[in-house]
Amino acid sequence: MLFKKKRLAVATTVYWILLAYIITGLAWWFIALQTTNHQMTEYRLRQLTMDDPHYEARAEAILNEQDRKTAGYIGEGSTFLLLILLGAIFVYREVRRQIRLQLQQQNFMMAVTHELKTPIAVTKLNLETLRKHKLDEAKQQKMIQAALQETNRLDTLANNILVASQLEVGDYIQAKEPLDLSALVGHSLHDYRARFPERRWEDHIEPGISVVGDNMLLQMLVNNLVENAIKYSPREGMITVTLNKKGRHACLSVTDEGQGIPDDEKKKIFRKFYRAGQEATRKTKGTGLGLYLCRKIAEDHKAVLKVTDNSPVGSIFTVIF
Repeated sequence: MLFKKKRLAVATTVYWILLAYIITGLAWWFIALQTTNHQMTEYRLRQLTMDDPHYEARAEAILNEQDRKTAGYIGEGSTFLLLILLGAIFVYREVRRQIRLQLQQQNFMMAVTHELKTPIAVTKLNLETLRKHKLDEAKQQKMIQAALQETNRLDTLANNILVASQLEVGDYIQAKEPLDLSALVGHSLHDYRARFPERRWEDHIEPGISVVGDNMLLQMLVNNLVENAIKYSPREGMITVTLNKKGRHACLSVTDEGQGIPDDEKKKIFRKFYRAGQEATRKTKGTGLGLYLCRKIAEDHKAVLKVTDNSPVGSIFTVIF
């Protein structure tokens, strides 16, 4: 990573040096043309004779021609300079965007590798234990439940990757239909309570709230917000899910008591593959797709997704339909 940053710094330095050289060459070209123009004007003026009855008119014509050439040089030079600067800015931004995307994709691959290895290893270990040892019913059920949870993680990861790809290229056909959002959020929260009984949960779900949208996408939106709260909250922290009606709008919020999100990160966390910190040293699980998907799904349902600070600690993710 350090080597790549040094390479990027060297490439950036060389880029700006070349740009400065091109602009300096353009300035030198203008000075040379202007000097030649001035010398030609003086030479032509010296060719005139003072006793020529048309001396003043011819001298004025020569000076006017000098001014026209100067204006032409300024116009051409300004046009070239503008095109060079626009092209330089465009190339610079595109190259940096591609480099940033490449680094994000590398982080994504590392995250996916970690996300795949853990549930596969846990499931494999549980199944081998069940096969080799005769356990009592309670231990068997506990290990089966753990294996199912890890399988659900794999299923969620696969769905996130597949849906993100389909939404990005426009291949996903959304089924817009009236949905009972209250029931959808309630069922999702019920599942998470069963999967994470050790967590502290609180909900305020107003019944009878309906929206028009795609059932699977909205389920994914709710699940990803809750999963995000679980990842970044301490075990003793409260996770609160609220759904209510405010005027003509349905408002869904998921509140956690984690470390919170710095103000300069609040917009970045919704980017594709973006995750704060270095992938190799990050402790929380994830691929950087969850919040990106949440924002994409919210936009496709004409909803607004925003994040604010929870008091005293944590974050509040709110979707306003």
